[in-house]
Parts: sequence; C-alpha cells; structure tokens
Amino acid sequence: MNSLLAKIWQNLHGSMQWYILWFLHCKMNVCVSGVVFNDQGEILLLRHRYWEEGSWGLPSGFAVRREELSDTLVREVKEETNFDIEVTRFLRFDSGYKMRVEVSMVATLRGGELQVDPHEILEAKFFPTNFLPDGLIDKHREIVELTLTTQGCAQLDHLTRGRSRHCNPACRRSA
Repeated sequence: MNSLLAKIWQNLHGSMQWYILWFLHCKMNVCVSGVVFNDQGEILLLRHRYWEEGSWGLPSGFAVRREELSDTLVREVKEETNFDIEVTRFLRFDSGYKMRVEVSMVATLRGGELQVDPHEILEAKFFPTNFLPDGLIDKHREIVELTLTTQGCAQLDHLTRGRSRHCNPACRRSA
C-alpha cells in the first residue's frame, strides 16, 4: 500500500503536492516583533491601543500570506510609526501558543519622521536600554534582554538578503 501511495505522490505535480500538504497540515499565524535601535542605541517601544492599559511593547504584527518575515517587520513599523527600518538579524522563534509562531528580529532605524497610526498606537518612544519603562510586556522584556546579551551580531542571510550589518549601534562602535 505504501509503495502505491509513493508512486501516486511521485506522479503528482509540485503544486498539487503542496495543495495536499496544505490541506492535511495545521495552519499557523505568524507574529513578528522587532527590537528597533536608533543611532543612539535606544530601543523603540509602543503603547498599543489594544494592549492592557499602561503597557509598553515592541513593534509587532502578523505576517500576511506570501510575505517574507523581515518584510513583515518593516511593514508593521512603517504602518505603526512611519519609520523606515532595516532588519539586521533574526533573534528567535517561539511557538506553541494557540497555533501561533512568534518570530523576533533586530532592526536599525534608517529614516522617516514619527507619525503614529492613531487607530492602533497611543504613543511611540525610544528608550535607553538601561531605562526601560514600567509596564513593558514581560515577553517583550525577555526579547530585549536576549538582544542585549546575545554574543556577537551575526545575522541570517535569508532574512537580510545578504547585507552585513550589526544589530546594535554599540556593536558598530566597538568593531
């Protein structure tokens, strides 16, 4: 029976195989968050309209179909703050929460003038890494701490399209 299934599978075209795989396997939401540094080494944090009152957090949002993960973070930051960023490295994957995969990245501010989306964002502000606000979401605090304690500044070429950049301006100064 297995050999018959294998022969049928091998004779299907690639796109048909993918449709079958898509139909049979679980679907996940992909959430992307980013630690965005400015030239002073400060981190961008947001107060989001849909979060608990008084909470601060990292820029974040959900990937849309066929969107590269780094492009998701670039799009979300642009929509929420009007800032242009460059993703410099992947930080971590986390999964297991209600069919959701969370991807964290590090990015650098490249331009744009702050203009928050009033439908989503109440406030956006850069904070020094040694003076993060009360109310920072615990999971986002973990991500910031991981960013600051990770050895080196290596990046994944498939997320940064081969560009070599340091994640934190402090790394550039010490290199």
